[in-house]
Amino acid sequence: MNKKKIFIFEFVSGGGFNQVDIPSSLFCEGYGMLRSIIADFKSLDFEILTLIDYRISFLSHYLLADNIKIVNAEDNCLNKFKESVKESEFNFIIAPEFSNILYDLTKIVRDNNKTLLSVDLNGIKLGSSKYKTYEFFKTHGVNTPLTYQIPFKDKTLDFDFIFQKFNELRYPIVIKPDDGVGAENIYYLENETQISDLFNDYDNKFEQKRQYLLQEYIEGDDLSISLIRTSKGKNDIILSLNSQKLNVKNTKSGSEYFGGSTPIENCKQVEEEIKIILQKLDLSKFSGYFGIDFIRKNNGDIFFIEINPRLTTSYIGIRNVVNYNSVELLLKPSQKLIELTEMDVKIHSIFSRIELNYNGSNEIKENIIPKLINEIPELVTPPISFETSNQDKDNQFSCFIATKEQDLLSSSKKVREIIKSFEKFNFNVIYFK
Repeated sequence: MNKKKIFIFEFVSGGGFNQVDIPSSLFCEGYGMLRSIIADFKSLDFEILTLIDYRISFLSHYLLADNIKIVNAEDNCLNKFKESVKESEFNFIIAPEFSNILYDLTKIVRDNNKTLLSVDLNGIKLGSSKYKTYEFFKTHGVNTPLTYQIPFKDKTLDFDFIFQKFNELRYPIVIKPDDGVGAENIYYLENETQISDLFNDYDNKFEQKRQYLLQEYIEGDDLSISLIRTSKGKNDIILSLNSQKLNVKNTKSGSEYFGGSTPIENCKQVEEEIKIILQKLDLSKFSGYFGIDFIRKNNGDIFFIEINPRLTTSYIGIRNVVNYNSVELLLKPSQKLIELTEMDVKIHSIFSRIELNYNGSNEIKENIIPKLINEIPELVTPPISFETSNQDKDNQFSCFIATKEQDLLSSSKKVREIIKSFEKFNFNVIYFK
């Protein structure tokens, strides 16, 4: 009997940046998701095809794929993507929403009449626009921060409009791209001087013709819900509630996403609160795995922020804490799985990017990475740096870990042990949030 063939594509590690420098922070998350989802499909006996950027081909060894095609610098990544779609019965796409990348790749799958297991076009169209998502939440009576589209004036964002709304709100604001991913290009502003400084550096901070939003800043815990909606199931299955490590307020280094942990404290209580809100929403446009970012204030009020119409980084930790293979919910949702509408989280995971300096002399690719992966099972993405990036000049590397422990305290202890293991191999941790 022939195995089912699936093409699993992750944009950052799969060649989407093959002709430019790869941001190591995005790579760490992307490769970590790719490695994780491949392993889960492999356990269900799929024959797996994937693409990988030529600069990280040495990491192919750690992917449980049957066929790995290298995307070289001179290759047309989109053509290789199309060829791979045609070769496979099933397809699962992980890609950023900006510049319609996720939508366009998914449409190729649909145009070829292949089975899509990631979020479909209607869900991507809604989730890829933060302003459309804001209107969606408002229409359904869900708390969400006041949000405005910033108009253009003389081919730049309207500076006067921003000042006007800032003074009307009388609260800190954030300015961010309408189609941004994670914490990309989010600017936190709490006074007029910061707004002026931001616009004095306009060319370096904003992309021409890209739509940006102004949003009131809500103080609280940054959290997310990870859900699966099956094609046959009528209920949204909450896999887990996750905390998020966001660095938004730091105006010097800029906004960044570092990972998070799962499940959150008091997850059962918050889950019941979330279920009440989800009942207000018509999520029929979404299928498969997707996430919703929200903020929970100290008084318990919940504000939904955005919908992520794709596999999210949280999955790297979630798969460590649930006692079933989440991918199975995308395929043949038996009655037992359809009835799984409550979280069934047994343990805890911290999933996080770690920034490192390397002070040794050994070749990292050949000598260090195999030893690290053997010693640190929690290492999902090994330390990586790219030659043309600024990081390589300072021997700075990024990696991604995901613990699998009984509780938050044990996970935190495990992280400290991991850091000590890095030190044995002449790495120094320079940033871990």
